[in-house]
Amino acid sequence: MAPSAPSIASNMSSRAITPRPSSYRYKSEKRGMTYNIMLVGQSGLGRRTFLNTLCEREVIPPTEAPNPDTANVADPMKFDTYEVNLEEEGTRINLKVIDAAGFGDGLDNTSCFKQLQDYIEAQFDEVLVEESRIKRNRRYRDHRLHVLIYFIAPTGHSLRELDVELIRRLGEYVNIIPVIGRADSLTVDELATFKQNVMRDIDFYKLPVYNFCWDESDSDALKENREIMDFIPFSVVTCDEVIDNEYGSVRVRRYPWGTIEIDDESQCDFVLLRYILLNSHIADLINYTEDVLYENYRTKKLEVGGFAEGEDEEEDDEAGDESHAASTKKQE
Repeated sequence: MAPSAPSIASNMSSRAITPRPSSYRYKSEKRGMTYNIMLVGQSGLGRRTFLNTLCEREVIPPTEAPNPDTANVADPMKFDTYEVNLEEEGTRINLKVIDAAGFGDGLDNTSCFKQLQDYIEAQFDEVLVEESRIKRNRRYRDHRLHVLIYFIAPTGHSLRELDVELIRRLGEYVNIIPVIGRADSLTVDELATFKQNVMRDIDFYKLPVYNFCWDESDSDALKENREIMDFIPFSVVTCDEVIDNEYGSVRVRRYPWGTIEIDDESQCDFVLLRYILLNSHIADLINYTEDVLYENYRTKKLEVGGFAEGEDEEEDDEAGDESHAASTKKQE
């Protein structure tokens, strides 16, 4: 039987409140930790409200109602970028979120996979070019993706071909954490069965989702990570209203029959997932990206001779930062 979410969250929050002086998190407390997340999933699975709930503020405003005359035409996939400055337990996080709007909305989504892979590889190539320079840019901002949150449609059955193909193609480039979007559309029994079916498919197809147990050097952390693995895919319900009760303000999702408290770990996995993403596992996700995923990509790239040294070494060091800033929507 899987352990309850509250026991894991309470145990994790009680450990490592004061980080060791040598830790990645400690060193990043003053200068801020650069952290990049991508959201991928079909329209209607709650990516916008997920980001707003994750950051506890409105990062993406409500979208306008679609034009009825063109509602049946799928827009091509595009990347919308948002930057948010957060502080979690004394650590500043410079969070960059890339939302892959339009993924999976068309009849033929082949081009979406290529767009996503090209985007992720481009961030690796930028670092590879930067590392090859004689004079490096001290203000260079690392844009490598540290985690991809993939929203699975709550069909109640199993993974679709779209889901399998995305995880299979991108798993070697980025840490993929699968979540069930709009999990409140399933009953408790349906959700439990759906989770089992999804994990059965992940095992059957050997899909490379993020393995929380990749670092076996810490026995205490390994035990907690094994418990976390029992919650994959995480069930997500996001907030659309804040109400006051006798205990204070509560974030809820309201229905005609009542409400769901999204911070109640017995009702969904959002609190546990947020703690993992922005607190307990942020250093692990960054380290695995830099030390394993990027190094594997770099090795393959250099072995096949597919890397050309940067031709822009004489350009101003600020050029790269300015090009990224031009397409970024800044959220304070």
